Amino acid sequence: MDARKLSALYGLKWNPFLEGIPVEALCKTPRIDHFGWRIEDLVMHGGFALVTGDVGAGKSAVLRLLADRLSALRDVAVVELERPHSRVTDFYRELGHLFGFPVSSSNRWGSHKAVRTKWQEHIQQTLFRPILLIDEAQEMSGPLLAELRLLGSTKLDTCTIISVVLCGDRRIEENLRTPDLAPVNSRIRARLVLEAETPETLGTMLRHLLATAGNPALMTDELQRTLCEHAAGNRRVLMNLGNEMLALAVAKNAKRLDEELYLEMTSAEHRPVRPKPAAPPPRTKSSTRR
Repeated sequence: MDARKLSALYGLKWNPFLEGIPVEALCKTPRIDHFGWRIEDLVMHGGFALVTGDVGAGKSAVLRLLADRLSALRDVAVVELERPHSRVTDFYRELGHLFGFPVSSSNRWGSHKAVRTKWQEHIQQTLFRPILLIDEAQEMSGPLLAELRLLGSTKLDTCTIISVVLCGDRRIEENLRTPDLAPVNSRIRARLVLEAETPETLGTMLRHLLATAGNPALMTDELQRTLCEHAAGNRRVLMNLGNEMLALAVAKNAKRLDEELYLEMTSAEHRPVRPKPAAPPPRTKSSTRR
């Protein structure tokens, strides 16, 4: 949808239902806010944290909120691993790139030493552990997770020099329960499990989203309740419904999104497709005889 048309029709600064909305448009629930406070404490002591939930539950949104919150802290280095599915050698190369120093992919021991030295220097200068955020962590291999644990532990495993926030769907929980990854699982100091939200919580998120986008009255109260009740507790489902509604409203030049528009959208989705009439059989010579 054209941003200029959204602005002209509804006074919206941006489409409130797309993934790349500004961080300030993301609504923090009390649980998310408390989790952020625990991660701030993790910056001082190091260790692992875990964010899990079903697909579309808002895990990446939580990670964005964390990154914004932690980046506001003085002297805290926050980086995001972009290739969780990479091999160990590529993992070290990416760490070197993220923290600003070259790492040789052919010397794994040298890479290990270089990364640890860089992190220890940062702690000596700032007293804060670097923060490594890893989205889609369910894609990480067991050897890579084990390598990350060993990389961040010093002094016979009594000191942790990195804080890691793993974020992924339910598969990461299953992976961590395997015997090979029990040492990683035992080091998780903070957990946030995103369950299905109540319609009331989704309503709070939706109202905050619309207000931040510039038009809190874009939807009627009845429509907001309807969307939140039909979203099955899933944030992404709610956003998809809202985006479909907005697209239909733009197409019809509707002044406001209401339940009548929602009924039109849902009736169009479930309207049965009538089969095309069968073509008449080809005429043969015998059929043309009188």
